Amino acid sequence: MYVRLLARDDHGDTEMMGMEAKKIVLAYSGGLDTSVLLRYLHEKYDAEIIAVTGDVGQGRDLDEVRERALKVGAIEAHTLDLKDEFAENYVLPALKANALYEGVYPLASALSRPLIAGKLVKLAKEKGAFGVAHGCTGKGNDQVRFDVSITALDSGIEPLAPIRNWGLSRDEEVDYAAKHGIPVPVKKSAAYSIDDNLWGRSIECGPLEDPWAEPPEDAFKWTVSASAAPDQPLYVTIGWERGKPVSLDGQEMSLVALIEEVNKLAGQHGVGRIDHIENRLVGIKSREVYECPAATVLIETHRDLENLVLPREVAGFKPLVESKWAQIVYEGLWYSPLRGALDAFVEKTQERVTGATKVKLFKGKAMVVGRKSPWSMYDYGLATYDKHDLFDHAASEGFISLFGLPTKVWHEAGRKHQAGSKC
Repeated sequence: MYVRLLARDDHGDTEMMGMEAKKIVLAYSGGLDTSVLLRYLHEKYDAEIIAVTGDVGQGRDLDEVRERALKVGAIEAHTLDLKDEFAENYVLPALKANALYEGVYPLASALSRPLIAGKLVKLAKEKGAFGVAHGCTGKGNDQVRFDVSITALDSGIEPLAPIRNWGLSRDEEVDYAAKHGIPVPVKKSAAYSIDDNLWGRSIECGPLEDPWAEPPEDAFKWTVSASAAPDQPLYVTIGWERGKPVSLDGQEMSLVALIEEVNKLAGQHGVGRIDHIENRLVGIKSREVYECPAATVLIETHRDLENLVLPREVAGFKPLVESKWAQIVYEGLWYSPLRGALDAFVEKTQERVTGATKVKLFKGKAMVVGRKSPWSMYDYGLATYDKHDLFDHAASEGFISLFGLPTKVWHEAGRKHQAGSKC
């Protein structure tokens, strides 16, 4: 793809120079990998680089990130406010699915990748770029999430992941940045690799690569240690409508604002730390440390409210769907038809997930201590053991007889067979 080049004359005015330059759209975080990659892509492909930073709740100064991209050499630097779209269209489906990869990880990074990939592809089409680049390594899951999403959305756009084949260590990347005058907020002594968004914070590298070593306190930013948490618990009430959290302690809030507030409150009480040996898609085991205060609280309370309103067969089957949903999203298959089909099932189950949950935050734990719903299947007259008991106890005898009949007949047949073989 050829586009018009711009150049400045001696007076600083812009003039056309021809139809020559190729363009690449780069997913730019402002960190070490993508800053080094921006310069490398420009040199390797002799291409103009368009940097794109999606704000999915990282809490960073995106103006500073934009300026860094331009300083490193991008011809354009775009910052996109994606927080509401991320919350409503990616986090909320995950919450309704109680999505936890391997029963532990709330998929924070995995959820943001298909959204960012979609924005990159859209801009690449608009700008006539031949490729979309990202800074993923060959060991991680994100390379799969980006590449699969990019080719699903437009097979004519080339996914580029030079760091996958570059072979530089982080220290060598720091040296490369210093050699080329690339401003990056990372030094060789900085041990951790961080990825964060509204739904969680991922911490890797350095001392965390020893699975026997306890994560140092300096790895954490959103949560205090349980021992340093307040000595008095905090009770919060979350209001729900059809599986979506809509209020906190009676105050209606947008989904983004609610998640941010629960992140803060739960983090202050040490809730949301995860230390996990994870099975990556590429086949290796990795020690992953996460901070996910809001995700921990909201998934726990959402699941509890579901238990109040869903019949036993639905409540028993849904975890199978949840596990598969989490797996395919973790593996980068957001745009697969299976994810859409599972979403349809999950959404159907949320029709009566309306009510409120009361949760106690204390010393690193989030405990649901109360729940209510206009659709509650809890019947006091059936559940109580006091004089108001309305349950038909006599009906249980016939129920047990029929329920246990197949097991009874199976064992009787076995005994008859054994008796016959002795004759």
